[in-house]
Amino acid sequence: MGIYERQRTGKLIFLAISILAIILFLLVSNSLVKELAQQERERMDIWASATQRLAKANVDSDFEFLLAIISQNNSIPVLVSDSAYNILDFRNFSLPDKNDADKAAFEELSQQNREYLTERLKEAGKGKSLRQLSETDPHFIKVEIYYNAYQYIYYEDSILLRRLSMYPYIQLGVMIILALIIYLAVIYTKKAEQNRVWAGLSKETAHQLGTPISSLMAWNEYLASTGAEKEVTDEMNKDIKRLSVIADRFSKIGSRPELQLEYLNQVVEQSLQYMRSRISGKVKISLNLSEDDHGVLLSAPLFEWVMENLTKNAVDAMGGEGSLTITTGTEKGKVWIDVADTGKGIARKNFKNVFSPGYTTKKRGWGLGLTLVQRIIEDYHGGKIYVKDSELGKGTTFRIELPPA
Repeated sequence: MGIYERQRTGKLIFLAISILAIILFLLVSNSLVKELAQQERERMDIWASATQRLAKANVDSDFEFLLAIISQNNSIPVLVSDSAYNILDFRNFSLPDKNDADKAAFEELSQQNREYLTERLKEAGKGKSLRQLSETDPHFIKVEIYYNAYQYIYYEDSILLRRLSMYPYIQLGVMIILALIIYLAVIYTKKAEQNRVWAGLSKETAHQLGTPISSLMAWNEYLASTGAEKEVTDEMNKDIKRLSVIADRFSKIGSRPELQLEYLNQVVEQSLQYMRSRISGKVKISLNLSEDDHGVLLSAPLFEWVMENLTKNAVDAMGGEGSLTITTGTEKGKVWIDVADTGKGIARKNFKNVFSPGYTTKKRGWGLGLTLVQRIIEDYHGGKIYVKDSELGKGTTFRIELPPA
């Protein structure tokens, strides 16, 4: 199992554990809410029983005890009505007309408040008979006042229960937001650290290449002065200049490069000049350049590096034999370049992984080429690079998108 497969498996395991923890948390919270709801139902059953006994009370009844039970309900909203939805009593409702705050009898309330409570009851009843609701809805209780005469108690969840019902979801939302903030902070810190590593490594590489390049230039001049074959010294000089270009590229990637107006087709052709002589003759290179040579803001040395990386990867993917096609054009206000090969292709699950540091399918290599390409295009040129299309055994197309100048 490769490093990215292990990372993907680890992420899936973490996601599964997180989802399981969330489900468990919601189940426990809902269990507590249901338990509290059941306790409120039991309290209302006792309240209904006390109301019934008070209605049937005689001189021997303990009025104080029954009234104490009824008066102890100071949190659960209750409406008492007859079978025709006529409200007889109410408790613990927040009324729209605050002038009735000290009134206890329904008849004493303002018309606005009476209509409000009646509407609440009708909404809860949904047009059904209260007798039927008392048999099917736990929030309706039937109370026999005297023989074959009934009143109906409708109660709503207390404010505490409603708040507790919402609390798990509020807490879950807060946890998700905090997790997202932590995740973004980690990503930002990781990216900043990678940027520092890239900059330091690039500058150090450019510095280390400087001394041997100078020495090679001196030795080449010495060989030329001693009568060495001109063809040999000329080829050596080309490679030394190439090394100088590479050192210059590393120095540029260590800091934000200066972008200049360049013409895309011209830069693409220049980038292939060096590679053509170093690519197997069995690789057919085709250029389909747009008729209009679009101007873009580029660091030409770095963009040439991008094209060389993509070209070399394509040749390696084809095993040194096949077709390489480079196409340019414009679409939706973007200038694009497609690099297509007839190589072994990339599995769809790895379309994003190919740009990750260390990802490689080669026996030799650091897996940094496409990471470097993505950094140059996206961080330095404000563009985008992605796998446009790929099919195993048939080939791959990379697309670069750049903003026009």
